[in-house]
Amino acid sequence: MDVKQWSIDWGGRKLTVEVGKLALLTNGSCTVRYGDTVILATVVKSKNIREGLDYFPLSVEFEEKLYAAGKIKGSRFIKKEGRPSDAAILAGRLVDRAIRPLFDERVRNEVQVVTTALSVDGENDAPITAFIAASCAISISSIPWNGPIAAARIGRIAGKFILNVTNSQVADKANDLNLVVAGTPEKLIMVEAEAKEVPEDVLLEAMKWGCQELQPVIEFIKKIQKEIGVAKEILPEYANDLASVEDNVEEKVRLLSQKFLAEKAESMIFDRPRISRNERNEMLEVIGVELKKYLTEQGVEEVAQKAGLKNVKLYAEEQITKRILDKEQRLDGRKLTEIRTLYAEADLLPRVHGSALFQRGDTQVLSVVTLGAPGDKQTLDSMEEDGTKRYMHHYSDGPYSYGETGRMGGPGRRAVGHGALAEKALEPVLPAEADFPYTIRVVSEVLGSNGSSSMASTCGSTMSLMAAGVPIKTPVAGVAMGLASESDGKGNIKRFKVLTDLQDVEDGPGGMDFKITGTKDGVTAVQMDTKTQGLTWEIVEQAVKQNKVARAVIMEKMLATISEPRKDLSPFAPRIVTILIDPEKIRDVIGPGGKVINKIIDETGVDIDIEQDGRVMVTSNNAEGMQKALQIIKDLTHEVTAGEIYDGTVVRLEDFGAFVNILPGKDGLVHVSEIKWERVGRPSDVLKIGDKAKVTVKEIDNLGRVNLSIKALLPKPEGFVENNSFNPRPQRGGGGGRGRFNDN
Repeated sequence: MDVKQWSIDWGGRKLTVEVGKLALLTNGSCTVRYGDTVILATVVKSKNIREGLDYFPLSVEFEEKLYAAGKIKGSRFIKKEGRPSDAAILAGRLVDRAIRPLFDERVRNEVQVVTTALSVDGENDAPITAFIAASCAISISSIPWNGPIAAARIGRIAGKFILNVTNSQVADKANDLNLVVAGTPEKLIMVEAEAKEVPEDVLLEAMKWGCQELQPVIEFIKKIQKEIGVAKEILPEYANDLASVEDNVEEKVRLLSQKFLAEKAESMIFDRPRISRNERNEMLEVIGVELKKYLTEQGVEEVAQKAGLKNVKLYAEEQITKRILDKEQRLDGRKLTEIRTLYAEADLLPRVHGSALFQRGDTQVLSVVTLGAPGDKQTLDSMEEDGTKRYMHHYSDGPYSYGETGRMGGPGRRAVGHGALAEKALEPVLPAEADFPYTIRVVSEVLGSNGSSSMASTCGSTMSLMAAGVPIKTPVAGVAMGLASESDGKGNIKRFKVLTDLQDVEDGPGGMDFKITGTKDGVTAVQMDTKTQGLTWEIVEQAVKQNKVARAVIMEKMLATISEPRKDLSPFAPRIVTILIDPEKIRDVIGPGGKVINKIIDETGVDIDIEQDGRVMVTSNNAEGMQKALQIIKDLTHEVTAGEIYDGTVVRLEDFGAFVNILPGKDGLVHVSEIKWERVGRPSDVLKIGDKAKVTVKEIDNLGRVNLSIKALLPKPEGFVENNSFNPRPQRGGGGGRGRFNDN
């Protein structure tokens, strides 16, 4: 093996790339180490062309290995890695969204990039290390790619930006930003962030600062590429005239189709505004029929026509982009900064804990809230995650939401990503767990999808949380910004228009999907990907500025529907009552092997969660069961003191006295002398097991034993004189004292 290794210092830690040792049958492979986090990246291009495809078949995977973190899966039955965790899916998507725009879209060979975590130290970010490894592996391969680029994770503590913030720094309460940027100092290709209402100007500054810090890594990869990289495959230049493509049927069909759409744009696309998705779909169907006729007239055989007919939407998008750039005319007649028609409604569903509907144009989302006990939290068991998760947002979309048929199943990568984005958007405004101890789950049912359903999910979730009575700190709204742009053929944008409220046919070549959520005070989440080779800072700044204005318009509509969280929870939502007990008493509530707590749950039907600080949270929909459980717990943990009175039950009789249960698990002794004012020979003479007895606590002796009295609560017989010569609590099993009447 011809093993080579390179290292640089980056962000105060060593970044090491090694090539030539692992995965040698690939087009390109390397390992990247940052701290003790080690990622293997491989890239393979298939030898065969995928015939009939109208897209570039790229797949990007992040392989999460539990051994990398020294873990064994928590399940008793399955110990091997299975379906990727949400964290692994999100890491793969993060890499994918940044590297994809730099490939040539004409390639029809499958390209697969796989990043595998071999070692993780719990501090240095595995997705960022994977990104750099992927960029390096593709760069040194022969696969055409307009890289290298780099990525970094940025934090902010006390107003200071931190490069490649560690996991513990991200979790620090003082940190208000978790930002990932990818690209170069001059261009932003991908961004993802969660933030605690960070102002827009601070977000822009952080993105620029982060991209500046990428330069050392980009130069580092270029150095490796120069030393060992394989020459890139050269793809033919795009043909611009029909005369040059007579022998290339596919290129000829492309040029003929583009020519047809350009000539017919005025009469078939821009003859009238097309507001709904159905109208636009009908337009594309008509174009497809007419294009087929045109290609037949031009002598193109039916088999070859497929190359143009399958790309009708793409060619229409090109004309729509051109019209926006030339005349600022959008297909549905909106201005560039105008939002589609908004509709909002709360409390749609009768039995759920909270619901709201949010609609923007054809995009329609129904968000539903469920409140659960603290014990309903999700247990995290992935490579870099431990503990529990209190708030969950799940995104669900079926084929019908696009007006199509298709396979129904679990959430795909896109749905996981959209759900995570909306989750990040709301996380900063949720109430503290100590103030609102519920587990919160929101499901966003996408009923119509036509541009930025994740942002509609954010708006719907905000309203449904308020409808459920969750005391969020402030509402959150979101909207996606689009882009119409034209490049110089070398990846540089020469003119552009930023679009507010992106929809389907506007997300074509030269576009972007720039989603930003936030409150009136700042940004809470960001996700951007682009179909360009990078956005200039002028574009980014304008998008952020337009987004803030658009969010305010959407927020106004939301607040007109529901202005603040409900004061009361739904009658169908469980109630949680929290009491504080002495932490030393926790064992009394739980009991040996959970015997006591399970008995309470079985008897009352409640859920009980106990924290180490002594917080006991009782959850129930039944008020009677709730009160019964609370009383049992209070009784179990109550500290008995002298003078208290109890209605007890006789549980044991001895010659020297009766044992009376006064609280769950707590008995006291009524000495034979304390049963009656008159002399009692044996306790069994006047008491039997199971009898109810009202008792008072005389004292707690130095051994913690409880001495009780029945007679102290009874009226003293007239003329009774007490003999104080006896020991009120002799050895268990001894005799009793006596009282007598005075005959004088």
